[in-house]
Amino acid sequence: MKFIDLTIPLGVATPPWPTYEPLQLKYFKRLAHNGANGQVLTHSNHLGTHLDGEIHFHTPGKDIASLDMDFLVHEAAVVDLSDVSGDYDVYTSKMVEERVDVRPGDILIIHTGYHHFGWDMPTANEIRYMVMHPGPDREFAEWAKAKKLRWIGVDCGSADHPMNTIIRDWMPRQARQAERVFQKKFGMPLAEYFDDSKYQLMHLEMFPSGIIHAECLGGEIDLLLNRRVTVGMFPWRFVDGESSISRCVAMVDDAEYQKLMAQKASLPKTKFGDAFDPSHVDRLNKISQKNLA
Repeated sequence: MKFIDLTIPLGVATPPWPTYEPLQLKYFKRLAHNGANGQVLTHSNHLGTHLDGEIHFHTPGKDIASLDMDFLVHEAAVVDLSDVSGDYDVYTSKMVEERVDVRPGDILIIHTGYHHFGWDMPTANEIRYMVMHPGPDREFAEWAKAKKLRWIGVDCGSADHPMNTIIRDWMPRQARQAERVFQKKFGMPLAEYFDDSKYQLMHLEMFPSGIIHAECLGGEIDLLLNRRVTVGMFPWRFVDGESSISRCVAMVDDAEYQKLMAQKASLPKTKFGDAFDPSHVDRLNKISQKNLA
């Protein structure tokens, strides 16, 4: 068995979710006079690739330490929506099921393509990554409950549509852009489409049902699109943790790994050595330009 890393690099330049504490690092020991290097880290839990736990939004829910390994590691469906969802778009369960076989009890990994705008990419765009990515509506959430999904992973800043979060108030220029998209596509104002009854529904409505999510996936996710594969999410065994920075990997057999590495060799790499497919950015730009025209 071999592993494909679906985790983004974590460092002081990794952006947290807006208003959350970034990673801060200092040395409290150095080799020269202490005989060892030692560091102190300060950060929030919503930084880099991380798993949102139930008690992030659901007071009587499970903490991170209570999540079983059978829950965290399981068969997954990995879907690519970069051909159909651009800036501010709403994706649906139909889009997912048209592209990949999703079975009851699965993990679902959603490749929006917006990891290409993450801080580790040559096409980095922090506002687009956090504020303009697509997201779901309640239809998707009800479908996920009916499928009894274990957890959902996304390659962007949030499992919710950014305009269905407080970001809509914090970023008025982008909210005006989204308003035009929603008027064009749905014939209604943004505030009517995502009214208070839907607010942050992927967190508030899903966590009480035990369906949580991982955010800011990336790494070499481009190698594993529109297929089934075993995926594992490895947070800390974090007692009372509401969420946790985590490592996420896909697991493949040795023969397939060799094929994937041959594919990786043909693709460009980030400065950290992860392979990525720039065609996803071209597709997203075309869709987004049409949305915002």
